[in-house]
Amino acid sequence: MSSINQFRDSEMKSGQSEADPFCLLGLLDVLNRSNPELTSLALGIDLTTLGLDLNSTGNLYKTFASPWTNEPAKSEVEFTVPNCYYATPPPPLTRASFKRFSYELLFYTFYSMPKDEAQLFAADELYERGWFYHKELRLWFFRVGEPLVRAATYERGTYEYLDPSSFKTIRKEHFVVKYELMEKRPSLLQH
Repeated sequence: MSSINQFRDSEMKSGQSEADPFCLLGLLDVLNRSNPELTSLALGIDLTTLGLDLNSTGNLYKTFASPWTNEPAKSEVEFTVPNCYYATPPPPLTRASFKRFSYELLFYTFYSMPKDEAQLFAADELYERGWFYHKELRLWFFRVGEPLVRAATYERGTYEYLDPSSFKTIRKEHFVVKYELMEKRPSLLQH
């Protein structure tokens, strides 16, 4: 047994002169600080040698800009804001502002802003202008002239409807509209 230990000891002593830098013997060189460049990479740099006061109660970023510069950090970043950023925002849309909108803009607002207050305002203004929403077909209709037949549950006549895919109004003659399928006008709080 002692002959095996002697062999190991002699093998280790002979290999110590050319130790692998990535093994435990190589780590010993770093810890002994024999190579200063290797030590600073492995163990780091004492920040006080860079001019940092680690005992300071204030923020360090105000006094330390970078380890690669000797100048103190600038307290305020220099920049200019373009004049277009100083523009005042337009006033918020109210129910009254929808009265000035064209039909196209009202339909665009209705279809492009679902679940928004603007959709309700656009729908209310469309009802104000004589349009009504068909729940089953999901289209806006406008009565052209008087209905040919008017009953308690339906009416038949000529209507125009807006096709949302082409954004054009299309005329339908002898079209039957059941009153139960007409969406009621939205009830809005007064603004």
